[in-house]
Amino acid sequence: MSDQLTYPDVVQMAVPFFIAAILIELLWIVLKGRGGRYETRDALTSLIMGAGNVISGIVLGFIAYGFFMVLWDITPLDLGTAWYVVLLCFVLDDLRYYWVHRFGHRIRWVWASHVNHHSSQHYNLTTALRQTWTGTFTFMMIVRAPLILLGFHPAMVLFCGGLNLIYQFWIHTEAIGRMPRWIEAVMNTPSHHRVHHGRNPRYLDANYAGVFIIWDRMFGTFVPELDEEKPDYGLVRNLGTFNPIRVAFHEWVGIFRDATQPGLTWRQRLDYCIKPPGWSHDGSRDTSEAIKRKHLARNPQDAGTPGFPEGG
Repeated sequence: MSDQLTYPDVVQMAVPFFIAAILIELLWIVLKGRGGRYETRDALTSLIMGAGNVISGIVLGFIAYGFFMVLWDITPLDLGTAWYVVLLCFVLDDLRYYWVHRFGHRIRWVWASHVNHHSSQHYNLTTALRQTWTGTFTFMMIVRAPLILLGFHPAMVLFCGGLNLIYQFWIHTEAIGRMPRWIEAVMNTPSHHRVHHGRNPRYLDANYAGVFIIWDRMFGTFVPELDEEKPDYGLVRNLGTFNPIRVAFHEWVGIFRDATQPGLTWRQRLDYCIKPPGWSHDGSRDTSEAIKRKHLARNPQDAGTPGFPEGG
């Protein structure tokens, strides 16, 4: 089994494309007067978050890769490097991404790392670069373990993850409406991902896909973008700051404060870490389920429509 397999750093290679695409989108918005909005401080925060993500990867990346290589050393399987193996790895890694992303919205400890990506109230290509600095500490690297144990080389898995990340860049835009129906049926698109970034009750906890929207259709988390309900971007409670330090760490601080409150049981302290965002021991806050229930109480006509299943 080869330990020396290498693939190009496709994310680094794509940086010029990212920059060019941002400039083109900005020019389009200025010339056409539609297709999104840019706010200088917001865009700068996103770019700083992206740079911090790169630095974090350089400083801490050895932890995940070292873990993967330990798994590679113990697995008896090696699927090789044929093109169809890479293709299969890409598809399975996207399924892995779906579940990591879903965990990132349903487990507060993981949300603490992911929340920064949703903190912008704008939706443009710079938002795609608003990435975490603390992903290593969520331990979601464990979800990639089955791929390596099945015989996909760690370098291949990370290469496919890089391609996944590049694909997701272009869907962070309002400049593109809907794609042809067959693309919308199978692939993640700007329309689908706008839903994911919406804080509307209808759009909460939906469309976790990276590349293939089929995972959301399979697992019951797909919600279409409705023409009559434009996504309202940001967090349920927006931060009100462009400070990248606060953007990166505010939820970790919140977990610490909540879990160290006096008078809690150890179970309650743990629940502040692992329950969904919005959970509280006294019911004083709202999870996404509670937000949806309250919306339906005010708008019972929405029951059974996308994002509000019957009996929800």
